[in-house]
Amino acid sequence: MASQDWFDKDFYKVLGVSKDVSDADLKKTYRKLARKYHPDSNPGDDAAEAKFKEVSEAYSVLSDAEERKEYDQIRAMGGGARFTAPGTAGQGGFDDVFGGMFGGGQQRGGQYTFQQGGQNGGFDDVFGGLFGNGRFGQTSGGYRGYGGPTRGRDVTAHTTIDFLTATRGETISLQSADGKPFKVKIPAGVSDGQKIKLRGKGQPSADGGEAGDIVLTVTVRKHPVFERDGLNLRVTVPVTFAEAALGATIEVPTLGGDPVKLRVAPGTPSGRVLRVKGRGVETAKGTGDLLAVVQVAVPSHLSAEAKEALEAFAEKLPDENPREDLLAKARS
Repeated sequence: MASQDWFDKDFYKVLGVSKDVSDADLKKTYRKLARKYHPDSNPGDDAAEAKFKEVSEAYSVLSDAEERKEYDQIRAMGGGARFTAPGTAGQGGFDDVFGGMFGGGQQRGGQYTFQQGGQNGGFDDVFGGLFGNGRFGQTSGGYRGYGGPTRGRDVTAHTTIDFLTATRGETISLQSADGKPFKVKIPAGVSDGQKIKLRGKGQPSADGGEAGDIVLTVTVRKHPVFERDGLNLRVTVPVTFAEAALGATIEVPTLGGDPVKLRVAPGTPSGRVLRVKGRGVETAKGTGDLLAVVQVAVPSHLSAEAKEALEAFAEKLPDENPREDLLAKARS
């Protein structure tokens, strides 16, 4: 089941598509927007990063046939209105209806927080009276006794895992409200904010129907060195001016493994990307590469002798302005 966000957010509007958009056009539109707002294309632009996350969230829901159907039904029913849990005044929300049934547990690599139906009401209470005396989940079998057994309610859950676990995947243990543990397989390559649906792990049906699901949202901790770029891993590697100018063989770290050696060609500028094949994220869909971004490190302090030698070197360089082409393009 969706969170309050599904009532508040118009995912079709976020992506700029109609409600009857085809899967192919939806994917095409998303890829265009993702390229436009990707953080790598907009370094330091917080607004672009926020837009990228908003677009990704919208696509993750609309690209899943079941979630899209659920979203459309909820939007049609809720009309964009906010819902609050019973007993609250002017606060809370749809998520609050599900608060408190699942407890948290600590497991290697992450922490888990669950939200589910409270003891004094829930989804039935929110809509109670809206359709006369009929209620959802009655043992009589569906709404006013029609439609067969009702499906159990869905539950939202959150887990935080480390960067290495996200890239390699891992099976973790969670615990339900009744104390029974169950396993969750975190797939290799899971991204920050990705949702995983655990079928049949949610609220049991009150009248013998299908159990609900748990929708698990994964948060991935940032790594101090590496960043994700799809299936690729990016790492910034400092080199000295002499190494960049004359060429050198340097060591580059890998995620969870031994460093690898890379050849820096003479005259390598800052920003050049050196690729190490097959040392990125490995998933069932493929394996990425390690992208080493060269950053020329400029010394902050020079001895008098080094300064004199550098000035002599500068005098021997060709009399040319490396910014000449940049200035000419800016004027055109």
